[in-house]
Amino acid sequence: MARKDVDRSGHTVEKIGGTSMSNFDAVRKNIIVGDSRNEELYNRIFVVSAYGGVTDLLLEHKKTGKPGVYALFAGAENRWAWGDDLTRLEKSLTDINLSYFSDLSLRHQADQFILDRVEGVRECLIDLQRLCSYGHFQLSQHLIKVREMLAGVGEAHSAFNTALRLQSEGINARFIDLTGWRESERLAMDEKLKRSLASVDLTRELPICTGYTQCKEGLIETFDRGYSEMTFSRIAVVTGAREAIIHKEFHLSSADPKIVDPAKVVTLGRTNYDVADQLANLGMEAIHPRAARGLCSEGIDLRIKNSFEPDHPGTLITGGYQAKTPQTDIVTGKKSVMAVSVFDQNAPSIAEIEKTFLDLTSRFRVHRINRESNANTLTFYLSATLKQAKRIVNELGSDFPGAEISLQKVAVVAAIGSSLDVNNVLIASLVAFDQESIQVLAAHQTMRDVEVQFILDSEQFDHAVRLLHALLIEGRPNDSEAV
Repeated sequence: MARKDVDRSGHTVEKIGGTSMSNFDAVRKNIIVGDSRNEELYNRIFVVSAYGGVTDLLLEHKKTGKPGVYALFAGAENRWAWGDDLTRLEKSLTDINLSYFSDLSLRHQADQFILDRVEGVRECLIDLQRLCSYGHFQLSQHLIKVREMLAGVGEAHSAFNTALRLQSEGINARFIDLTGWRESERLAMDEKLKRSLASVDLTRELPICTGYTQCKEGLIETFDRGYSEMTFSRIAVVTGAREAIIHKEFHLSSADPKIVDPAKVVTLGRTNYDVADQLANLGMEAIHPRAARGLCSEGIDLRIKNSFEPDHPGTLITGGYQAKTPQTDIVTGKKSVMAVSVFDQNAPSIAEIEKTFLDLTSRFRVHRINRESNANTLTFYLSATLKQAKRIVNELGSDFPGAEISLQKVAVVAAIGSSLDVNNVLIASLVAFDQESIQVLAAHQTMRDVEVQFILDSEQFDHAVRLLHALLIEGRPNDSEAV
């Protein structure tokens, strides 16, 4: 429910994703500057992500798991492999600067900034490695801080460049570094944000904030790579924004246009935070559920816009919205999911197996999409690499030596809506799958009318998405509400 005390003429907080940031000319034209008159440039706070692919180089590849600087440092299979990777990263970042700044003086400033950061990281990691070589200090105790520091490098790089480029055009942009670089004090997140923005005059300045915030809560430990959404969300809350806006390289649509014919896909237009939570659970990243919670509780509406279609209103996400008639809003899912199942008639209880499962998924930083259980079997559906899943299976085998443990790659396909007729969706979908000879391994629905999930063979994912989109969305009146 929207707040009644909000000044609707106030400022917005806007987040720009990494893929969009890599096309700065489009970002400048479509989002930041466009046709705005001078006074329209301000009363906005921007939170920017690292350029596309940079965080993969700093940490590890999000999809393939290929190690970046962090993973090489943490793995310690080759003591100095991370240093060589850091040097390659340095070259990649200055190459971005080369494409970003035609003016030599500006490029020199950008290069000096990022080289100072990267070399500072190198010195820190060498010192830490040397310290831990004595045996009194354990490297594992410091890895979260290392991950935080590395994540902040990419965010600072893009934010500094953006502010510098805008300043060169006469725009009063201001770089707000929230990464904690060389800071001795670690504040609670909200306090850090308040202090960092306290001196900013939003009527005359355009703050460009890093997506990572160093704080007592430790965003990496809690949210891993969802940290920029938390920064964005909390800035909106602590500054009392009238609206929060996320600029992505695509619309929030009824299906992935790479799978379903783009001519048949529609922009959602309106939905609610409950739907956004389900999308985030499947990795669609409309917004992290914990980030959405703050916006929802404060009555701040969230808008998802396409960075390359500035005149399109996008999709508005609010707390209390429900479609006027029961309908499916989106068909989505995840093509590669690891189903780990434990069958043990000798275990004291399923609860004991579940506790071990939860501990392992937390330890290996694996996201749990769903679970199912009966009297003697528990199955978790995990967003994990095969390597991570095998580690979990091995640990479970040690803890429950008499259990039958299986690992299977599956897909999850979901029908989601703000006002979903779950019974009809479930029945109609199962009939359609049967007619198309698509085997359903499991089906999940809850008492809350927002989502139905189907577990299928991963090879049938695309076919299933197209089938359900045609069945549940195509052919109905296009009543998405643009706002």
